[in-house]
Amino acid sequence: MEVKKIFLPESELPRQWYNIQADMPTPLEPPLHPGTGQPAGPDDLAPIFPMPLIEQEVSQERWIDIPEEILEKYLIWRPTPLYRAYNLEKYLDTPAKIYFKNEGVSPAGSHKPNTAIAQAYYNKISGTKKICTETGAGQWGSALAFCCSLFGLECKVYMVKISFQQKPYRRMMMETWGANCVASPSNETKAGQSILAKNPDSPGSLGIAISEAVEAAVASEENKYSLGSVLNHVMLHQTVNGLECQKQLAIAGDYPDVVIGCAGGGSNFAGNCLPFVRDKIHGKDIDIIGVEPASCPTMTRGPFAYDFGDTVQMTPLLAMHTLGHSFVPEPIHAGGLRYHGMAPIISQLVMDNLIRPVAIQQMETFQAGITFARTEGFISAPETNHAVAITIREALKAKEEGKEKVILMNWSGHGLVDMAAYEAFLHGKLADHELEEEAIQQALEEIAPLPKPRQYTG
Repeated sequence: MEVKKIFLPESELPRQWYNIQADMPTPLEPPLHPGTGQPAGPDDLAPIFPMPLIEQEVSQERWIDIPEEILEKYLIWRPTPLYRAYNLEKYLDTPAKIYFKNEGVSPAGSHKPNTAIAQAYYNKISGTKKICTETGAGQWGSALAFCCSLFGLECKVYMVKISFQQKPYRRMMMETWGANCVASPSNETKAGQSILAKNPDSPGSLGIAISEAVEAAVASEENKYSLGSVLNHVMLHQTVNGLECQKQLAIAGDYPDVVIGCAGGGSNFAGNCLPFVRDKIHGKDIDIIGVEPASCPTMTRGPFAYDFGDTVQMTPLLAMHTLGHSFVPEPIHAGGLRYHGMAPIISQLVMDNLIRPVAIQQMETFQAGITFARTEGFISAPETNHAVAITIREALKAKEEGKEKVILMNWSGHGLVDMAAYEAFLHGKLADHELEEEAIQQALEEIAPLPKPRQYTG
């Protein structure tokens, strides 16, 4: 009988995170203070984050030990299984071997607890009482709510309004784990009030929700802010995924020719691919593909520039691919991919041609999700469907070329609380959204006066 799932024993759970900053050919540009435009130091970040996370944010150490308290919590769901997609391979009649890493087995149903556990732990030991955050589709908010409950922390989540309306079960998950979830923009913060004054019907955006969460966090010294993607320490924590993958593929006797993940802010993609990017830096021939929605094409159409991470310009300026901090994308169902910026680490690796970005339309992703569900059985999150779609493309490309490629996909989360999106697709209520260049240029006008990184592409 063919081996379908490759498990690692709990004793093989990685005990260190991998920090790619130690190996990047081009060092990251420093974050800049939002007021002065000068490089931001640890003291500038202290009102927002606990010091252990700030230290990880700037660390150049290649390996960072995972505390025992976090390892114990990881064992609730890690190591996660690596699957061979035999049925999908047969359906596509491809010579490619398709593997997918199942991150949907976590209690929250996605990869997000990999960093939420770490952030909750470091906040707890630093004296934080309450964590404030934002969430798009609700994956991050539910993950942080779950992890805060394990460490006895209060959790406040500002959820992008369109997702709050589309995905009520994500809100219910957060509330079950004890979090307080509100639709953003809200009337609870000055940032939210300012947005609603301009547009009472605003569908919200991650940039707006971040502004509200940061404002709420700095209101008290006992509060801190937590981000589920984009920042260096988040990418770091997620690498437990890719490190497991390398061990599992070694058991299978394979190594990937192609590594694929969906990319909104960059966390699940980074977590799976960064250990393989390290291999590519050291000579391995791998095609590493980050997939984003055509309606929010940050990497494929946004310039590499300094920009704010939030809409009302409270966060440090980051050097990243961006569509402009005021950009509000179409209300597609892949809410976790509707962010105006891309992680600085991922952005720099794109600039160095170590990662290849691809944009894809919504309809193709849902059709791919249906194909995956009807062959492999699992119903993917709308975000994850972007990776599924490009995996199918690459498998068919291998068929056309007659090449026996090994394809690794990060299956970042299940879609069992996203069934309204599938219903809309199956009943012809969804459409593609091609972003017009005029909309991009309008949003980018606001970042024109900001400082420019060395490799500015605007």
